[in-house]
Amino acid sequence: MLFICLFYVFYFLLFLLQVLGCDYAIRGEIVSHAQRLQHELQNKPGSHPFNEILYFNVGNPQSLGQKAITFFREVLVLCDHPPLLDKSETHALFSGDAIARARLILDVIPGRTTGGYSDTLGVKGLRDAVAAGIASRDGFPANPDDVFLTDGATPAVHIIMQLLIRSEKDGILCPIPQYPLYSASIFLHGGSLVPYYLDESTGWGLEIAELKKQLDDARSKGITVRALVVINPGNPTGQVLAKENQKQIVDFCKNEGLVLLADEVYQDNVYVDDKKFNSFKKIARSMGYEDEDLLLVSIHSVSKGYYGECGKRGGYMEVTGFGKEVKEQICKVAIVNLCFSNISGQILVSLVMNPPKVGDESYESFNAEKQGILSSLARRAKALEDAFNGLEGVTCNKAEGAMYLFPRLHLPQKAIEAAKAVDAAPDMFYARCLLDATGIVVVPGSGFGQVPGTWHIRCTILPQEEKIPGIICRLQAFHEAFMQQFRD
Repeated sequence: MLFICLFYVFYFLLFLLQVLGCDYAIRGEIVSHAQRLQHELQNKPGSHPFNEILYFNVGNPQSLGQKAITFFREVLVLCDHPPLLDKSETHALFSGDAIARARLILDVIPGRTTGGYSDTLGVKGLRDAVAAGIASRDGFPANPDDVFLTDGATPAVHIIMQLLIRSEKDGILCPIPQYPLYSASIFLHGGSLVPYYLDESTGWGLEIAELKKQLDDARSKGITVRALVVINPGNPTGQVLAKENQKQIVDFCKNEGLVLLADEVYQDNVYVDDKKFNSFKKIARSMGYEDEDLLLVSIHSVSKGYYGECGKRGGYMEVTGFGKEVKEQICKVAIVNLCFSNISGQILVSLVMNPPKVGDESYESFNAEKQGILSSLARRAKALEDAFNGLEGVTCNKAEGAMYLFPRLHLPQKAIEAAKAVDAAPDMFYARCLLDATGIVVVPGSGFGQVPGTWHIRCTILPQEEKIPGIICRLQAFHEAFMQQFRD
């Protein structure tokens, strides 16, 4: 009995150490300080040189003023309260295709209610709809049995890491800079992060030579590299991969026996005419690879795009190339949680993958809302990119997609020394000074990883468009004063 107790104590302490080692900069020290400042402003107006906190730290569109898509919300309301479908006045308040879609969705949900548990992997009829949407997007068949509906992208990442990582000798190739969910999840599950560096000088390019170098180095240290994470469009870097580059990545994973973990949650956020989103599944199928030829996990979410439904927690992962036994293990994880996803989130995923089409009653209004949001995001990205590039000692690559900019700070030596004096990374020091002076919340690049000796910040492009000029003025005034203070 004593041995068993000591065994569990040991593993509890090991897990605690793993949790303590996790870092999630997006909601880290800077955000905690911003929340304290916000509380002080509420209790004592005028106590700081700004009157509001401007959150540029997290991709949370609707909290910053982005409107929900009307068609999606109409369907959700009707599914949440089915008695509305039988009221005559409903037809005056809701579009006909939203009413029809809600009826179809309720017909496939057990008990016709969003208040119950779903099937373990998601409602079968909604998985069918998501698979149909994937097939329509890619031009290749999709099997509903490969689709697992989840509470956003985060649980999907944790599930895959849990299945891939057996010990610290199992490694995951992960981009640097990267979304800190990946480093945190790898650490939490006891694995090793194997970094590969994106090339800032080529617009955050992903070079196969760099992948091969880092893979060989990890293997020489006795690490079994199990998977390659690719975020496309990029977070925090905003690049969109070219089709030829994606083909190279697919071949690399096939030849090296790696699982390709494709984070594709920003697939609708592309702002340049010379690039377009292509799923890795579409690329692989166009190259002639079938399911059994490539181990591929594709992840999507309703939190980003033009819909920005972060609070609804909907997403999916499509798992192809794996044997039956692996999918059974995924099912075991799901069974522990009763189901992977809430039903409202599942409904939203089915709508995102099957929006109104040309000829539908809601199509014109839906398309106007969608294009209005995306074109505004593109303008905001360009305005902020130009503003950063106009600052002394700052360079910023183009935001081709996603919701972020990742400008590089070329800081004076005196600023670096000042940061060291308060035991802070230089980009953390800059972000803290920016917040204290302006109320603008950005995330230090050190929270995402960066080439040693370089410093960055990540900011979103999400604050309302009419606020951007004023924000830029604040930023410019702060930066000029900062550089003047610390200029060598």
